[in-house]
Amino acid sequence: MADLNVLAIFAHRDDAELTCGGTLIKLASQGHRTGVLDLTEGEMGTRGSAELRAQEAERAGAVLGLAVRENLKLPDAGIVNTPETRRLVARVIRRHRPSIVIAPAPQGRHPDHRVAAELVRDACFISGLGKVEPDLAKHRPRKVIHCVTYREDSVRPSFVVDISDQFERKLEAIRCYGSQFDAVTQAGEVYPNGDPLYEIVRHQAAHYGSLIRTRYGEPFFTTETMRVDDITTLEVATF
Repeated sequence: MADLNVLAIFAHRDDAELTCGGTLIKLASQGHRTGVLDLTEGEMGTRGSAELRAQEAERAGAVLGLAVRENLKLPDAGIVNTPETRRLVARVIRRHRPSIVIAPAPQGRHPDHRVAAELVRDACFISGLGKVEPDLAKHRPRKVIHCVTYREDSVRPSFVVDISDQFERKLEAIRCYGSQFDAVTQAGEVYPNGDPLYEIVRHQAAHYGSLIRTRYGEPFFTTETMRVDDITTLEVATF
């Protein structure tokens, strides 16, 4: 099996679509191998069922152009960051050997999202320790980046990806989860304003796009300072 270039790891089916779906679509169109690891089956969701969400995730994965989608079957609404769960996530990382891992925002009102962010970072680290799960060759991703879409309590994004050409397909992937999102005004970290959820997704993406002077965007945070070698190539005009 070929290595993945990018692996997105999130608590629930639909989290990746909502937060970085446009970026995953763009990466696939550029020839990168992408994948999603859903940590839970979403069995505690108020709407739908785990079985239905599995079908929806399969359809959404095809829209995203994923090479791989797996589910770790950790307990929904009960994700914990322990040596055991870190090993489970690390084993997936070692099998797929991604260069970049996309994780949830470091903060969030859903405890699964907040804990998953810490779990993913820690699992990426221990995945590089040869004596942990030694039956699989060690591998540590080069970089972990966090999605901060919909976050009101996050730091300023480190960068925003232009998804203007990918936004309608991102929305198509989100619409695959009709059991979760049809006729609702709120979901996960998406704060309601009275509009249908799909319209809120559009408004939010337009806001992030405006930060980089494009129509639609997705924001990300890195703990590392971004490097620039030639300041004359910096994009986004000041005036």
